[in-house]
Amino acid sequence: MGCGTINHNFNIKEGYGVLDSFEFESGKVLENLKVQYQVSGIPKYDDEGNITNAIIYCPTLLAANAIMPTLHDNLRGFDFDKNEYFFIRIVSLGVPESFAPSTSGLKYNFPRYTFKDRVNFERQFLAENFKIKKIFGLVGEGVGGCKILTWASEYPDDMDFIILVNTPFKTCDYRYIFCRCSDGIIESSEDYYSDMYSVSLSRTVVAINKLLFAGYFSKNVMESLSNDELDVLMEGYIDDGLFMDIYDFKFRNDCIAEYDLENQLCNIKAKTLVLGISGYLFFSPEVDALPLDDLIKDSEVHVLDSKTRNYYEKEDFSQLADKIFPFLDQFR
Repeated sequence: MGCGTINHNFNIKEGYGVLDSFEFESGKVLENLKVQYQVSGIPKYDDEGNITNAIIYCPTLLAANAIMPTLHDNLRGFDFDKNEYFFIRIVSLGVPESFAPSTSGLKYNFPRYTFKDRVNFERQFLAENFKIKKIFGLVGEGVGGCKILTWASEYPDDMDFIILVNTPFKTCDYRYIFCRCSDGIIESSEDYYSDMYSVSLSRTVVAINKLLFAGYFSKNVMESLSNDELDVLMEGYIDDGLFMDIYDFKFRNDCIAEYDLENQLCNIKAKTLVLGISGYLFFSPEVDALPLDDLIKDSEVHVLDSKTRNYYEKEDFSQLADKIFPFLDQFR
């Protein structure tokens, strides 16, 4: 069960819980799994005491929170009551703040997990800690959106709607090449199966972060920077990324490499809003977003153009809001 209190205002409140046991798709069972979660907003209840306005949000790897809470803080002139929804973020299986290879002490012995395992981890935690008969909606961005698409494909009756931002439905092209290159870099380190975290593994993390940096900026921004400017920005990115654990990355990378929902998207029943931001190396609206218009029955797909550093910048919030808030209005 969880610990910590739910504060009924929009300030984000953190809590921690424990799953007594969890079974992976592989059949491996682990016990005493730590879970971190955050809540914000005000819950609404039906006559049976079930929360009816819960929105589960799954951010990108670099974002602390998802778009809808952040959007409201940066916008004016939109008819949107941020206390109308009760946001829940459960930190994913494989992420250090919850149960991960690094924090569990299992390192390379951690069970191989899939996106379905990540979904089941969160569904089990919700069932044991929140009284929710049906989730109102799920919002996901990037890798977080992959989890949302998996959730909606595997358990289509769980939610009313889903919102996806820059979310692929399978790993292919540059993403697949990146996964294979990263795996090759890790395999080149003789110390991966060592019990000590060596200098060699730290150098491996640096090399992987240099690869990750290639997808950090939009193409428009990347083309406007000189090589000297890129060097400075890359060094800062690498310094921030030194806190990444090689074992956490390895298992997440394996999970992403195997991700493919193309033949399962027809299962989705939830109303779906898809937003694709153009100009990024690891996301192509033509390949990753536009096909969802045909692959998901009740879907609405929009491609937006970004010229800023990333789509969290204030200049781009209005583009997202123009699509998200009208979509939400139909559920009021």
